[in-house]
Amino acid sequence: MVPLKLKPALKDYIWGGNRLPRVFGIESPYDKTAEAWVLSCHPDGENEIENGAYAGRTLSDVLNNEGRAYCGKHSEAFDFFPVLIKLIDAKDDLSVQVHPSDAYALEHEGQYGKTEAWYILDCEEDAEIIYGFSRDLTKEEFRAAIEQGTLLSCVNRVKVKPGDLFFIPSGTLHAICKGILLAEVQQNSNVTYRVYDYGRLQNGKPRQLHIEKAIDVTNLSAVPADGKPQGEPEVKNGCTETLLASCNLFTMRRLDVEEQTTVCADNSSFVSFVAIDGNGVLCHGDTVLTLYKGESIFLPAGLGDVEILGKVSLLVTTV
Repeated sequence: MVPLKLKPALKDYIWGGNRLPRVFGIESPYDKTAEAWVLSCHPDGENEIENGAYAGRTLSDVLNNEGRAYCGKHSEAFDFFPVLIKLIDAKDDLSVQVHPSDAYALEHEGQYGKTEAWYILDCEEDAEIIYGFSRDLTKEEFRAAIEQGTLLSCVNRVKVKPGDLFFIPSGTLHAICKGILLAEVQQNSNVTYRVYDYGRLQNGKPRQLHIEKAIDVTNLSAVPADGKPQGEPEVKNGCTETLLASCNLFTMRRLDVEEQTTVCADNSSFVSFVAIDGNGVLCHGDTVLTLYKGESIFLPAGLGDVEILGKVSLLVTTV
């Protein structure tokens, strides 16, 4: 059992830019690299292993071979690998969209729904997101706003800055707007219902919208979004740890290492490291892996202590 370095799966959606290759050093064949899926067992974008005996095989293949204990006791509550982690570069606005609950998605799509959280890594001045509505709506008002092209007049626009955290339960209307670079931790699902796409064309045609399903699942109550992480920074064990978000699906933390710290992967959960700033090295026995900005490492549950050396900031995810 060793730490596994993961090769990201890349997406070239029309709203993407070039900051993932430029800022994170991620090699990409695309002119626009919108997303890097840095922890993924989803069939739409699988991670490959880059080191050790499993090099060249997918993470899904490894987990199927090793069994459920590789993901930890907490993962036993899920029928599939529970999370998907992305780095997202929005050069342009994403569509206004919503994700269904587990119950609705299982009935209509044959997969689970999507609750997610966004951690803002960088953004342009005055960048914003759309998060729900500025006032409560009825279904009739929501439908009329879509049909009459006035939806953007009743959404809640929230200014963002680096370090903001937005937790987005399923059913929340939302959109990442242009000029934002973020990390997203979400349920392992790729179900999205587009509501509004700015009239854009792809290959000469508008992208598909999912109006009726969106009306079925969207929470029409105005909800606050203050961007605050759930916890305050705590100095311990040679680093500063900040709880970003925790729910029954996943827990996100930021770990800022100054020189050296130790992290334990016990039997309760795997541990995902994504380097979001600086450079470091991970050591476990004879295994030594770089943790450069943009790199992702998976620690199997029960691996025990690993040592992190260097000045590096990590997004740490467990279930």
